[in-house]
Amino acid sequence: MPYKGIISVLMFSDDDIKSRILLKLAKRGKWGGAHTSFDNIKKGWNERDLGKHGIKRVYEITKDLIRQRFIVSKPTHYGLEISLNPKKSTEIEQIIKRFYPKEE
Repeated sequence: MPYKGIISVLMFSDDDIKSRILLKLAKRGKWGGAHTSFDNIKKGWNERDLGKHGIKRVYEITKDLIRQRFIVSKPTHYGLEISLNPKKSTEIEQIIKRFYPKEE
């Protein structure tokens, strides 16, 4: 029984996942014209920390970030490419600093 409680505490919330996605792209310098594949978003996540739907949840949150214009998408013939929107850089940095105050 205590083990189940520990797992629920360790799972990431949607806001945690959102900030981690933004941090991941920012650390790699993926702003504006520097793109990365949408499929790279799934890399580096531990399935048990994401909960029931795992990677599908990360994809849905990333799509939501695209709708909110934090992430810019670029369709190509080999797949969807994404990068951070430089016009929202201050908002993105605020989100990152709220969850990762020691970064940047």
